[in-house]
Amino acid sequence: MKKILQYLFEHKTLTRQAAKELLLSMSAGAYNDSELASLMTVFLMRSITIAELQGFRDALLELAVPVNLGTHDLLDIVGTGGDGKNTFNISTLSCFIVAGAGQKVAKHGNYGASTISGSSNVMEQLGYVFKNDEAKLEQELDAANICFLHAPLFHPALKLVGPIRKNMGVRTFFNMLGPLVNPAKPAHQLIGVYSLEMARIYHYLLQEEGINYTIIHGLDGYDEISLTSDTKIFTAKGERIVSATSLGKRIVFPEDLVGGDTVEASAAIFLKIIKGEGTMAQNAVVLANAASALFATHKYATYEDAYAAAVDSLDSQKAYQVLQQLIALQ
Repeated sequence: MKKILQYLFEHKTLTRQAAKELLLSMSAGAYNDSELASLMTVFLMRSITIAELQGFRDALLELAVPVNLGTHDLLDIVGTGGDGKNTFNISTLSCFIVAGAGQKVAKHGNYGASTISGSSNVMEQLGYVFKNDEAKLEQELDAANICFLHAPLFHPALKLVGPIRKNMGVRTFFNMLGPLVNPAKPAHQLIGVYSLEMARIYHYLLQEEGINYTIIHGLDGYDEISLTSDTKIFTAKGERIVSATSLGKRIVFPEDLVGGDTVEASAAIFLKIIKGEGTMAQNAVVLANAASALFATHKYATYEDAYAAAVDSLDSQKAYQVLQQLIALQ
């Protein structure tokens, strides 16, 4: 590792193959915690290259526990995290609204590394039991339209570096990898990123994949549609800027989106919103993200149709019923 670190400290970059081999060695336990922390710090001090990201992704997918959920028509809503905003669990809530609208969801998530409550934290608090048993996950998908894939159970490397990431408390290149390595390989993805630079890297990578993707970036630094500002949206057809009022019918304020200061508090906010008891601002944000995900599946003629489906899912408590059905299966 000393040789690799010295190479990187000289502002040199890795080839795709070298990056892949490095992550494979990391997963095999070849390096100690200090070496791994130093490596992650390198990519905080400079931007990761497309080749490096591709190589790290190649390694994670090669090592991943495979999962076949019996359908190719899956969707995931996932953010990179690392935007430092400490919002409530917008992406995860949006997944349940989407599932309530009839779209099957394979949500890929992890414990929060740079935030108090990641998707895995809140799902665990709500009573979900992590698993990588195909049959049980498929059962959940059939009964509730959603299952949850806890990343460390499918990606050994993520489990290995989890404690180091948590101790560092800042975003690392693993934040960038998470949305790219859902083991269920969903056909549709709504991906939130924390910077325009990252959005363009993802845009380049995903164009080559042939999947149906939509990348979103809140122009004031959010890795989701925040409605606090305009949103930059990237698809295979190009890029555009959309106003908060177009996406969510209103503008909200950053303080409206703040999550809990404990996992328990975050779960309480989650339950309040999914039961239809959220504030107008909270509801507007999860509906905008859910509607954008539904619209991205190309099953709705207009965004307004997708938004109406999201509203119906939340207001009629279909989303809450999905959560109840899922937890009842644990």
